[in-house]
Amino acid sequence: MGEIRHMSEARRRKKRTSARPAPAKKRRPAVRYFDYSMLAVLVFLVCFGLIMLYSSSSYSALVKYNDSMYFLKRQVLFCGMGFFAMYWISQIDYHIYAKYAEKLYWFSIALLFLVRLTPLGKEVNGAKRWIRLPMNQQLQPAEIVKLAVILLIPIILCQLGNRAHKKDGIVKVIIWGFGAAAGVYFLTSNLSSAIIVAGITVCLLFVVHPKTKPFMVLAGGGLTAAIIAVAVLNRMIQDAGSSGSFRLRRVLVWLQPEQYASGSGYQTLQGLYAIGSGGFFGKGLGNSAQKMIIPEVQNDMILSVICEELGVCGVIIILVLFGLLLYRLMFIAQNAPDMYGALVASGIFAHIAIQVILNIAVVTNTIPNTGVTLPFISYGGTSILFLMAEMGIALSISRQIRVEE
Repeated sequence: MGEIRHMSEARRRKKRTSARPAPAKKRRPAVRYFDYSMLAVLVFLVCFGLIMLYSSSSYSALVKYNDSMYFLKRQVLFCGMGFFAMYWISQIDYHIYAKYAEKLYWFSIALLFLVRLTPLGKEVNGAKRWIRLPMNQQLQPAEIVKLAVILLIPIILCQLGNRAHKKDGIVKVIIWGFGAAAGVYFLTSNLSSAIIVAGITVCLLFVVHPKTKPFMVLAGGGLTAAIIAVAVLNRMIQDAGSSGSFRLRRVLVWLQPEQYASGSGYQTLQGLYAIGSGGFFGKGLGNSAQKMIIPEVQNDMILSVICEELGVCGVIIILVLFGLLLYRLMFIAQNAPDMYGALVASGIFAHIAIQVILNIAVVTNTIPNTGVTLPFISYGGTSILFLMAEMGIALSISRQIRVEE
């Protein structure tokens, strides 16, 4: 009996042991990700931009302000403020911006009206696009509009859900995005920024839309319309030459810059001379001759000086740096923890890509001069501050990415 009792107790213990679940494997803890690669590319791009800004602007700054480092000092100050803002913004959860995106949108539109309708609007070189600030500073509201659209359109797309790629959803997105673009164009006569705002909207729609065919048809139709418009302008060029239209004059300068070499086409033509004289390796850093005669060379036309001093090799370096920056933004968008983060990163990607393409096209006279700057390289306080703010938001999204050790 004792042996039987012992055996039954042994069976019960074995049964309890076998019924007990096997211990689960320990999962390695997820760690926060931070895109140091994007930060490194950004630092290199900004430092390269400061070097080229000093090289291109030293002569004009010496003549105009009696200080060859005038533009460099101001840009270094804005870059320092921008890096501080980027670090501070990168520490904030990007979901917070969703609460204030619509308010920022209407605030930016109100600033556009201030430029147009009040004495606060400041005109520079015939363009009224800035707001006067204390201590002889100025603010370009179009840069705030770009950021507002990047933050607001993703919210609308997330709220629409599956309706975002249907007719009513697309119309709603276009009303918000193209409405901001129209405000930029009609209130500040800033065609380049209006194109960028509209382009950001279209790119975000492209990201959420399940089909690419409608966008290919749209692109093909736009290209066809542009070719027809150029052909018509070529036929009407003699009659249009006497027109006082500002936009039409720019198109005429684009088509025949040599005929306007002493007037509206002077900047474009001198920039092309600078590009052509640089060759593959350029004349050497600081050896540009055209920078002494190109108007406002530190702004829109800085790429022409880079071509002259560093040649095609220097332009390839810039394109590689921008390519790496866009690649990191695409990586963040693909690995963002939610749809809102992915769309915001995609909007930042679209902004930088469109602006780089437009600047290169303007400098090479592929499209009419629209006054668009080269991101992180051209001179401009408002531009660098808001671009760095966008980079801070992208880094904030990257901090929310979880990876296993």
